[in-house]
Amino acid sequence: MELSRLSRRAFSALAGTTVLGLSLGGSVSSQALPRSGVRGPVPTGPPPGPPGADGVRHRVALDRYSLLVDGRRLTLWSGEMHPFRLPSPSLWRDVLQKMRAYGYNAVSVRLAWNQHSPAPGEYDFTGVRDLDLFLRTAAETRMYVVLRPGPYIGADVDAGGLPGWLTAAEGRARTADPAYLRHADEWLSRVNAVAARHQYTRGTGTVLLYQVDAPRRARLSRLHDKLRAEGIDVPLLHAGTPVAWGEVERTRDAAEARRVHLAHLAHGITLHNVHTAFGGTSWGWLAAPSAPTPTYDPTAAIDEARRPTDKMAPLHQLGQLLRNVPDFTRMEEARRVRAADARIKVRHLANPDTGTHAYVVRNDSATDVTSKVPMGGTDVEVTVPARDAKLFATGLHLGAGRKLAYATVQPMLSMSVGRLDIAAFVGRAGEMAHLVLDCPHEPWPTRLDEEAAWVYDHGKLHVTVPLEENRLTRVRVRSGKSDRTLILLVADDAASLRLWPYETPSGRVLVHGPALLRDVALDGATIRLTGDTVEECPLEVWAPRGITDVTWNGGAVGTSGSRAHSLLAVRPLPGVPELVLPALDGWRRRAENPESAPGYDDSGWAVADRRTSYSTTPVPDGQPVLFADDYGFHYGDVWYRGRLSGGADLESVSLSYSTGARGMLMAWLDGEPLGTHRVGREDDDGEGTWTATARFRLPEETREALGKEPGASRVLSVLVRRTQHGQDAYQAARGLTSVAFEGASPKVAWRIQGAAAPDPVRGPLNHGGLFGERHGWYLPGYDDGGWEPVSLPRADRRQGVTWYRTTFRLDVPPDVDASVGLVLDDDRDRDYRAQVFLNGWNLGEYEGGPAGEPHAFVLPNGVLRTRAAANTLAIAVLAGGEAASGPGTVRLKLLGGAAGGVPVKPVTSPGPRR
Repeated sequence: MELSRLSRRAFSALAGTTVLGLSLGGSVSSQALPRSGVRGPVPTGPPPGPPGADGVRHRVALDRYSLLVDGRRLTLWSGEMHPFRLPSPSLWRDVLQKMRAYGYNAVSVRLAWNQHSPAPGEYDFTGVRDLDLFLRTAAETRMYVVLRPGPYIGADVDAGGLPGWLTAAEGRARTADPAYLRHADEWLSRVNAVAARHQYTRGTGTVLLYQVDAPRRARLSRLHDKLRAEGIDVPLLHAGTPVAWGEVERTRDAAEARRVHLAHLAHGITLHNVHTAFGGTSWGWLAAPSAPTPTYDPTAAIDEARRPTDKMAPLHQLGQLLRNVPDFTRMEEARRVRAADARIKVRHLANPDTGTHAYVVRNDSATDVTSKVPMGGTDVEVTVPARDAKLFATGLHLGAGRKLAYATVQPMLSMSVGRLDIAAFVGRAGEMAHLVLDCPHEPWPTRLDEEAAWVYDHGKLHVTVPLEENRLTRVRVRSGKSDRTLILLVADDAASLRLWPYETPSGRVLVHGPALLRDVALDGATIRLTGDTVEECPLEVWAPRGITDVTWNGGAVGTSGSRAHSLLAVRPLPGVPELVLPALDGWRRRAENPESAPGYDDSGWAVADRRTSYSTTPVPDGQPVLFADDYGFHYGDVWYRGRLSGGADLESVSLSYSTGARGMLMAWLDGEPLGTHRVGREDDDGEGTWTATARFRLPEETREALGKEPGASRVLSVLVRRTQHGQDAYQAARGLTSVAFEGASPKVAWRIQGAAAPDPVRGPLNHGGLFGERHGWYLPGYDDGGWEPVSLPRADRRQGVTWYRTTFRLDVPPDVDASVGLVLDDDRDRDYRAQVFLNGWNLGEYEGGPAGEPHAFVLPNGVLRTRAAANTLAIAVLAGGEAASGPGTVRLKLLGGAAGGVPVKPVTSPGPRR
């Protein structure tokens, strides 16, 4: 968690000034200069409207409080999403629409260099790597973009996003080394050629900020000049930016998420980034060694299956607050406030323009605490759960002269819809909400739901509501002195997730009820709503005046007017129909690893005879370089074959190897298994590299055979699951590092083989060097008719690789978005690794044995054919032979479903080349 890079001293020094792009590491074009016409800070006012590629040039600047877009304050509530972790471009729109609906106004996008560049000078921005398409989609969904192209991005990806070929190239990454800068500059130039066309300053897209990887100041100046020369004129963010950029890493639960995000708010941060908003899948060989499963971030508020988690409520509430209540774009530290109970810590802020005060109240203790807190001249009794936090406000304008005196619940939004003012407040189920409004004239309150109660006393309206699970309570407030009616909405966390504000060119809209609101269009007297339902649910709409008709996903909805001045559906919206998934059967099996046989033809393999390397791993004296990267094999498994001469008295072989987490090694001598070795926790060097030595003593019969034919040539075959490069020690070797013999000193001639040419569609990280991968056994359309029919679970006992294939069909209705997973489960005593492929796309590794856990591989729609089309499932099992190996139970699992969704275009999944 990164609280803020803006020190208090720097914060004060910037007071009253407008800091342009230079404060972000660069200048802004002349069109981007603010023209507010006022001295000192820009006053608080309505935020800019939702962004889009509108063809109009925009001015972007920053002062000590917030971003300024066309002279208007904007609080950035950004969520991180990695397009490369969702290899189905149609679903990018789904996730972006969900992020926008849940309150985000920006998406932070990291670009993985290794996804786009299979070799030096080669770049691919097509298909699942289509940056232009993603940026267009972001603009169409009205989301700002914070672009983060690296070159180094971290993000728990192989080598921190650096391409595999760079691990074996001259130069040190993230330095001023000219050899590295040539490659890094070329990468950024390719990105900039796309990004420049989508900048918000030009009106051709919504790229608002550009974050650079510049760990050293000298590099920053050079990089700044390069980016400006290549047409990047939006502000730049970098490690030394003297502004408050708040990025929250993974949080355990909703309470922690609320606590750390409110802490950012309490420190005046207005550039917020949630890392991550959507988790996604580290498919193929994408994951860094530190990532234990293909699931990238199981703590994300939108999970790998694109469903909201229990962490969504506080993020949704805070995002809607920052979007709909402009007071929080300019907050200053105010007079110190102490709670009566010292276990409660209070941070007091105030907006000098509007008079709104905010109180971030935090409880770090292990028990719930009830205490009085001075707020707006009143000691207010509040309860803060253990290790949680709350946000309270006073002086908040609620329209028509009404102001919030204080409340024991958090404001979520305040907006005008036609002649209505609507304010929503949220709390936890089981609490008693108490709202007190300053009303200049005696109000006429009406409780619209039975839970609410009210009393008016001495110019203050007191409203109390007991918060119930998933219950929205409405109170109407009128006054004879105003033609504007206030609708108070009070909700618990669950009910707040059914409140959807939306801004259209013709006015604001608020919708309550469905699981998701994707889009709103006003068409004459009709409001057209698009979204998702999971269960049968009500629909309530507050819309501008003149709207009388409602449609939902294209179908007319009968409505009636309510006492809350809303349109209320007379019948609930239907939920998602029941979906039945097929059983997986019809399996076929074939064993491989012919590379272990002494007569296997390896003449086409690379000769491993190099003597020097750019790797940070030393080359052993007297031995050739055996590191896989030096021979162009950067991802997946790699084979070695060494021809031994003069080994008649050989007693044992010691194979030293270096991998990422979960690495393993298998060895054969003349086709006879010597054994299998796995790296363990104790082998970790702390920098993302695991090194170990596998010592195999030759079986007695093998030693006798060597002695009978002392002049014969022998073949030592080694398969190394080399796994990923570390994010820091990215140039550490992968594969074999050295070989030692006991009893004899044979001469060895080595050859090496890894992955075939990169898949032009699926990219360079999709497959490795297994025989079945090199020959297309994982691809749809491969002819497996000659394979052995088998059923699962399966219990084989052999050292090596065995493949299993089957096909299946789904028939999901076209108006249903079904998220489907593949579950592998097995006994803990069956130790093996399984690589899973769907329609040729590598979904990641399942680890069986004591360390393994049941895992649901998410099958992204698009890669998964859901509309009555065949899907090919292939599983490569690597086992050591010591115990029975699987696969065990393999089944499809429905992870979630919704009536709605977005149109999904099948992802190209080519079969074997003919």
